[in-house]
Amino acid sequence: MPLKVMAGVVLAAVLGGCSVDVRDPTVPEPVQSPSVPATPTITPGHDAEAVAARDLPFSAGTVLAQGVPVGISDGLKEAPGWKQVKDNVAGESQYLKSDGCLVAAKVRGNQAALAAGDDRASTVALFKYLDPTILPEYLKTGTLRWGDDPDAPPRTVEVLALEPAVPQGGRATAVLARLFATAGSSVYVSVSCPDAATLASARADVAASLPLLPPSN
Repeated sequence: MPLKVMAGVVLAAVLGGCSVDVRDPTVPEPVQSPSVPATPTITPGHDAEAVAARDLPFSAGTVLAQGVPVGISDGLKEAPGWKQVKDNVAGESQYLKSDGCLVAAKVRGNQAALAAGDDRASTVALFKYLDPTILPEYLKTGTLRWGDDPDAPPRTVEVLALEPAVPQGGRATAVLARLFATAGSSVYVSVSCPDAATLASARADVAASLPLLPPSN
């Protein structure tokens, strides 16, 4: 399947509400999936401040507490030109910009069944779950903000991004995701815009206003 067609299938699934909730049958059913936005509770003895004070590359995923999901901010609704059009519906929030860009953000728990070693390999497995035709070489390393403390030095968290070519007459799209293998949760953010220029602007807004949230006290 051509990359632009395949990516359209993935984005349609994401924006259409496709669940990335791959449950491990050996894990008891939780009472509630993590919310969006969500600041997770922490495991006793876990150094949340140290985790929040450093960047989180793929290699550092094991510093997260086991089974404790990350969260995601809803700050994009306050950014100029944006409004929230879906608020934590089945764990997903959506934001619409005045230029026609649409962003969907979701956190899912109970993702241990997709974990495939480190976080990078696990994130590739997440994309392949969304669409088996996705190859690792289609994915680029990107970053999102890590933490939303305005007084702290800016930190980043690595993600993988699917950035297909814009089809003739179609929308420009990008999907950014990470599966946190130790935490057992996944985060993905999809962006769909009228063209490449508005996509670049929307992605800058996402990078500034939709940070991932580490566990906090």
